[in-house]
Amino acid sequence: MAEALGRGGVTRVAEAWGMSRNTVIAGAREMAEGAEPSGRVRAPGAGRRFLVDEQPGLLAELDDLVEPTARGDPMSPLRWTAKSTENLARALVAKGFRVSADTVGRLLKSMDYSLQAPAKQLEGAQHPDRNEQFEYINTLVKQRLGSDSPVVSVDTKKKELVGQRSNGGKEYQPAKTPERVDVHDFPDPEMGKAVPFGVYDVGADEGWMSVGDDHDTATFAVQAIRRWWQVMGAERYPKAKRLMITADAGGSNSYRNRSWKVELARLATETGLEITVCHYPPGTSKWNKIEHRLFSFITKNWRGRPLTSYRTIVELVGATKTKTGLKVLAEWDQGSYPTGVTITDDELAAVPLEPHTWHGEWNYTILTRPRKHRTRSNN
Repeated sequence: MAEALGRGGVTRVAEAWGMSRNTVIAGAREMAEGAEPSGRVRAPGAGRRFLVDEQPGLLAELDDLVEPTARGDPMSPLRWTAKSTENLARALVAKGFRVSADTVGRLLKSMDYSLQAPAKQLEGAQHPDRNEQFEYINTLVKQRLGSDSPVVSVDTKKKELVGQRSNGGKEYQPAKTPERVDVHDFPDPEMGKAVPFGVYDVGADEGWMSVGDDHDTATFAVQAIRRWWQVMGAERYPKAKRLMITADAGGSNSYRNRSWKVELARLATETGLEITVCHYPPGTSKWNKIEHRLFSFITKNWRGRPLTSYRTIVELVGATKTKTGLKVLAEWDQGSYPTGVTITDDELAAVPLEPHTWHGEWNYTILTRPRKHRTRSNN
């Protein structure tokens, strides 16, 4: 264009395109020498240098800030904030580097860093007899299942907010018509929280859930087991004389909970079942079969669905099924289960409980007959 305009063409093109006259002159010279148009904007080697070349030490400083062992300045405020690209860029600028959050993101990717959430894998201190207790439970369960005796796994599922509250997960809805829920997930004083206590029949692949609206107590837990037996267990095991229960070490079914043992003794008397209880070692609740054989499927079934009422929860639990044939029944337990109930030493002593030789605090059997009090002989 500069050549076509003739005299003054270089100046006019430079002004029109915002270039310097020298750039237009250089371009005209290249055209005169036979240069062909290409896709490159700059000549090879031209353009701004990379930031890591312009600012030696940038990568090392960034690595120090992100490194999990925190090799950087122990007084840096970044040690107590989220290591986002914005915060990292701000920390680097404070150290004299010229860098943006986007550039920090690209540099981190090139350094093989990625966004990761904390992984729940550390279980803390382990009991020295943890593995042996697992083996003991496994052996006893196999023996009971082999003799067609019922074996159930019990636990309290996470308490759930009742009402028009958000529930994790998604489900298909007509486009742009999501289920409307409350902005805040504060408990409704009138609705409270649902307390789901589950009973999973290991041999039959069947589940029962009592959905309570009061407190998660030992009395509530044993009542859920009682209802499972009345509705499902007695019909499936009409000749059963004993029942085995596997449970966590804590909560309403804790091995230290006096009410748990007293209530089980009442259940044993009512049903005529000799009840054997085996507790998982402390800190190993995730190994309880009910967690991944029942609770996980219930959570999947109601994902994305607001738990608007106790009746809704019961219906959703009861509709839970799997391809392998899992069957679940549920019931709304509207009973009152006050906390703070005291069990005296005499009441506990009256429980016909026989501890096993292996960790009797974790493994014990509650008989259907009252314990016989032994009298000391003078001989």
